[in-house]
Amino acid sequence: MTRFEFIAVYLMASGRNGTLYLGVTSNLIQRVCQHKEGAIDGFSKRYGCVRLVWFEAHTEMSAAIAREKDIKKWRRAWKLNLIERTNPQWRDLFEDFSNPPPPSFVA
Repeated sequence: MTRFEFIAVYLMASGRNGTLYLGVTSNLIQRVCQHKEGAIDGFSKRYGCVRLVWFEAHTEMSAAIAREKDIKKWRRAWKLNLIERTNPQWRDLFEDFSNPPPPSFVA
């Protein structure tokens, strides 16, 4: 895998403390572009979740799906805390992909 090819669990937001969308993908750059362009009808398009505010890289799809399922059960406050621990300004992390650091993998 290159530094651009990894499985990711990710959170999109409509804005700071706005509506959140949690997903998993094997191509984060492509998927975030789809969210930003509104290319796929559904929850994230309806609520304007176009800002990548958190993601976590995985090497196995099964582990990423399990993590996504766990986070989906969390209270909203826990998800907000997850974002704010690594992204307190709620920056759109997609902007970092023009020159990203290598992902830190979670088993």
